Amino acid sequence: MKSKAMRLGSVASTMSLILAAVSAGSAVAQDAGAGETEFEEITVTGIRGSLQRAMDIKRSNAGVVDAISAEDMGKFPDTNLAESLQRITGVSIDRVNGEGSKVTVRGFGPDFNLVTLNGRQMPVSTLEETTASSSRSFDFANLASEGIAGVEVFKTGRASIPTGGIGSTINIKTTRPLDAPGMKASIGAKALADTSEIDGTSYNPEFSGIYSNTFAEDKFGVAVSGSYQKRESGYAQASTPSGWRGAYLGSENNWGTLPQIPDGGTEEDINVINRPGPNDVYGVQQSLGYVFTSIDRERINGQATMQFRPVDTFTATVDYTYSKHKVKTNRNDVSVWFNFGDTSSEWTDGPVAGPVRYSEYFAGSKDVSMGGGKFEVNTEMNSIGLNLDWQATDRLHLELDVHDSSSLSDSGSPYGTSAVVSTAAFLSDFTQSIDYSRDFPVLSLDGVSGVSPAGLLTTGSSFRNSLMRTDIKQAQFNGSYDFDTDFIKSVDFGASYTENKVRSAFSNAQRDTWGGVGTAADIPDDIFVLQTISDKFSQVEGHDDPALFNEFYSFDFDRMVGLIDSLYDACGGDGVCIADDFTTDRRTEEKSWAGYVQVNSEFDIVDRPARLVAGMRYEKTDVDSRALVPIAVGTQWVANNEFGVIFSDDQDFTELTGSYEHWLPSIDFDVEFYDNMVFRASYSETFTRPGYNHIQGGQTVNQIFRVDGGDGSQGDPGLLPFSSKNIDLSTEWYYDDASYFSVGFFHKKVSNFIASSEIQATPFDLVTPYGGKRYNDAVAALGGSTDLTAIRNWIFANADPSTVEILGTDSSGNTIGNIFGVPGEDPTLTFDITVPINERSAKLHGWEFALQHTFGDTGFGAILNYTIVRGDVDFDITQPASVAQFALVGLSDSANIIGFYDKNGLQVRVAYNWRDKFLNSTSSAAGPNNPLFTEAYGQFDVSMSYDVTEALTVFAEAINLTNSYNRVHGRHVNEVNYLTQTGPRYAIGARYKF
Repeated sequence: MKSKAMRLGSVASTMSLILAAVSAGSAVAQDAGAGETEFEEITVTGIRGSLQRAMDIKRSNAGVVDAISAEDMGKFPDTNLAESLQRITGVSIDRVNGEGSKVTVRGFGPDFNLVTLNGRQMPVSTLEETTASSSRSFDFANLASEGIAGVEVFKTGRASIPTGGIGSTINIKTTRPLDAPGMKASIGAKALADTSEIDGTSYNPEFSGIYSNTFAEDKFGVAVSGSYQKRESGYAQASTPSGWRGAYLGSENNWGTLPQIPDGGTEEDINVINRPGPNDVYGVQQSLGYVFTSIDRERINGQATMQFRPVDTFTATVDYTYSKHKVKTNRNDVSVWFNFGDTSSEWTDGPVAGPVRYSEYFAGSKDVSMGGGKFEVNTEMNSIGLNLDWQATDRLHLELDVHDSSSLSDSGSPYGTSAVVSTAAFLSDFTQSIDYSRDFPVLSLDGVSGVSPAGLLTTGSSFRNSLMRTDIKQAQFNGSYDFDTDFIKSVDFGASYTENKVRSAFSNAQRDTWGGVGTAADIPDDIFVLQTISDKFSQVEGHDDPALFNEFYSFDFDRMVGLIDSLYDACGGDGVCIADDFTTDRRTEEKSWAGYVQVNSEFDIVDRPARLVAGMRYEKTDVDSRALVPIAVGTQWVANNEFGVIFSDDQDFTELTGSYEHWLPSIDFDVEFYDNMVFRASYSETFTRPGYNHIQGGQTVNQIFRVDGGDGSQGDPGLLPFSSKNIDLSTEWYYDDASYFSVGFFHKKVSNFIASSEIQATPFDLVTPYGGKRYNDAVAALGGSTDLTAIRNWIFANADPSTVEILGTDSSGNTIGNIFGVPGEDPTLTFDITVPINERSAKLHGWEFALQHTFGDTGFGAILNYTIVRGDVDFDITQPASVAQFALVGLSDSANIIGFYDKNGLQVRVAYNWRDKFLNSTSSAAGPNNPLFTEAYGQFDVSMSYDVTEALTVFAEAINLTNSYNRVHGRHVNEVNYLTQTGPRYAIGARYKF
């Protein structure tokens, strides 16, 4: 069995065995009784107590709600909130460097789930490497779990719950001192051993503490918690970062396609084995690389809460939450680029043909790139809030809640948030080949015995800087009035105002000298360190292939930047390499007003207790979006297929506005149709707001373009939100203490999905050097040859010197430098501008099965859940990329199998979390309509603890015990996009309670 994923049959078999055991245990378990009061009186702590409290929340709430409760104050089940959430039925997580980051609920990804903290909408800020961030998704890696009392996942909409999540609304609850009167405190320390570190296992500390106390006869309370975590980790990745070009039809004949078989010829004439047929679809890689990354992460969290309850009917709460998340990354890589010249290849059968082997021979000079990168992202969140809770009369309850919260992601590095510097060895007369027949893509360089540091010279560099800041000010008023009637129990009502200001900006100080600059002699040999590749992918089939080009050179990034700055003025000579001004700058302000009314009814149906909760929520949002539009003044041809737009220092903001309003009904019905058996039915309407890139207030063009033109984008603040009509049905059987079984069905009809329409545009009247007079003169002088290296050499030697910039020569004597576009002489540069539109609708449905069982007083228990998700719009991989497609992303089955033991002070938990293959994007770096599929993934986690005394607990845990790895592919499984191996991490620690 591959460690990366347990096959579905294995999951089903394991679940069947445990279900059988549960059935046997259930036969001898004692009857807990029918009354809900018995559940509320349970005070047991530990795993079983946590599960009991979570079950009580699920049972007592209207609609479909799942929860996780802390096992004890300061002891959440996992150190990462996302890793706890994945154990809830229907919840899957995205991992960053092996650690839970963002969540998907019922097939809806992170941007479709609203995260609140104590009922308040939280600001989010995340950064992308090569563009301004557009995400609304909350990163759970920013919050430690020590100060968290519980997490609630509302899967059905409700009038009284803030709107913004089609998938779910996730509410994180922090510790409140008056909820647990008296003095409670604990401190904890942990030592973490992380085997994912590229240079070997790292050892790091983690510390946490929490203090809660009440005074003046429990009229005043204070709670303070804090944590410090440091983690040194890493990952190895094989990737085709530029994506798979084309998804061509076998009948096509374009740049990058396979050569056609000549009339009367055979496959041997074109060096292609099993060539895709005329109607078969296939793709070709633009590049392949191996990337080795080391990460230094530091996380600081703090929470402080003060409560004052002068009388039983009034409570004032002031709380402050702080988090700081610093991530520093160092990266080295080796990669090759394909020019689609003298190629040979082998393919699988169609209709979607995948590569088995792809090779290209280079008679002239060709580079093998060996780059380095340095990244630094700091995220800081501050949130301060005031809550006034007043039981005004026996029947009237009022609550006012206000908060001012912000989140900022940026960098303090002189290189910005994402910096890369490239070096290259220029080689001749060799063949680069990739074997795709196994999970690991094997790169071989035939004709190359090795690469010497003496042959490496620097090429291009890119110093990118990003910033994202979100400020939220929110006021919420809620009330409830109890009625003394047989049918209407109470009426809830409320109103809120939310002001959300977002700035997302990006700049790139790029040296487009990818063809090389200076000579290899400029760079001292001792800066380079020889590294190997195979050993860093030890879990992946094919990593030990003897044909693998198993070496590359890493280098000290800081020293290299100093060298290229002093030699080539890469940073202006001062070592500060980031651009002075942002070239992409989006500033969006959303003002939302909401009001709701909700009627809560209780009644009997044939002597069985029933409940009906019906409400209406109104939301109105005004959007004001401004976007910086950089002014482009020219173009340059910097390498064979590397072109760049030249921007001036002039720039301007454009502004667009939009608005929308929604009436959102919801109704929840439940009935206890038999003792401890509950049936639920819910209908609700919810929405999720578009991403910030879709509502930007202007048009921008990308700096890099190719021989076939450029790309750009423009936004529309008037886009309507994603809107969903939701139906939920479920049956739940609460048959014993901390034990239940549930089956649920859900159906969602979602409209206003955003489609990407493209328009052809020629902004700024730019021209491209490719295909112009100088290009055509060079082709004629070379006897019709279209070899780009030869064409560039001819232009450098023969064109007007004012239209070119010569930077040097490579080891083969080819000229390196820039060829500038000449207006009136070169052809107009056309851009494909992506325009968002509300166009699509889709339906999805699914089933959720959950079983939680404790085996009497044995201490043993099990949790099993399985989610099935299906949609009515799939991506057709048999269609070429030229056919525009829309599909639902993120839909997949998922399962959790958890066994635990909790008795006599010993707690043990073994968890297997599995997610089936899913479509994670309909586009890739190669462009739209090039899908990315994340393959099935399964991971084992183990944790255990022992209470040495009533106060002292020791514990240990292992995450990703079997060293599973992730793999993402394109249309065909052989079209690997990303293969990432991290490694297990282990921890031991102790916690002391006062």
